[in-house]
Amino acid sequence: MNIDEKLLFFVRDFGETGDISPQSYFEEKREIYLEIGSGKGEFIAQASAQKPNVNFIGIELKSRRITTISKKLDPEINSNVKLFRSYVTTEFMNRFPAKSIDRIYVFHPDPWPKKRHYKKRLIQTDFLDALYKVLKRDGEVYLSTDFKDYADWIVDHFKANDGFASFYEEGYSREPYSEHIETYFEIKHKKLGAPPYYMRYKKILRGA
Repeated sequence: MNIDEKLLFFVRDFGETGDISPQSYFEEKREIYLEIGSGKGEFIAQASAQKPNVNFIGIELKSRRITTISKKLDPEINSNVKLFRSYVTTEFMNRFPAKSIDRIYVFHPDPWPKKRHYKKRLIQTDFLDALYKVLKRDGEVYLSTDFKDYADWIVDHFKANDGFASFYEEGYSREPYSEHIETYFEIKHKKLGAPPYYMRYKKILRGA
């Protein structure tokens, strides 16, 4: 199968407006795992092969990365994957129905290190509220960053939200969780002397 055929097989379009029904893109209804910012596709290609009974949605803004990811996918092995090109915002996440996603992965989001750019960071108060809405009961969020300031920012924002509980006492771990898959950007930053901070949260009943 050439790349054009792969793009037709794996890539779908959410459209610019309207509700998003994640199950409608798959033939079989299964748990839905959502990766925000699929990068070069290492995670979604390997994780979907390891978990054939889970449906994976990968979202990436850049068209060339969508093409790169598609090259790593095999229709026979990764038939449980659909890719979408989109910019992810709070408004975008709110297009998903409540309690429609089982897991959300956010690996190495742009840290926007300058203070004047903090408002551009993906992890914000309203964004976490959107994640809470779309996650099913006991749904989980997995995150990583190699930037200490952003790790602290993420931990502080999750602490301020009573809808999530951390799996780690300090909010993050320097050791990866089980089933962890290294991405291109993680390997790159490790070589530069910046191992990631890993974070994992579970949706809990608010007020509990």
